[in-house]
Amino acid sequence: MAGPPPYPGAPRWVKVSGIIAIILVLLVMTVIFTGVGGPHGPGRHMPPSSVAEPGVQQP
Repeated sequence: MAGPPPYPGAPRWVKVSGIIAIILVLLVMTVIFTGVGGPHGPGRHMPPSSVAEPGVQQP
């Protein structure tokens, strides 16, 4: 009796997608750790606290 045929492995699209995902993760980590992307966080899109909004008086 012959056994089942050997498993051919993952399809090519799965391998390519995995390689692209790993490259993107490494790229993002490089940008974050080197500081090339600038400061990140919720304060990035907010005006500095020294700038008053119109109609609001500073204490």
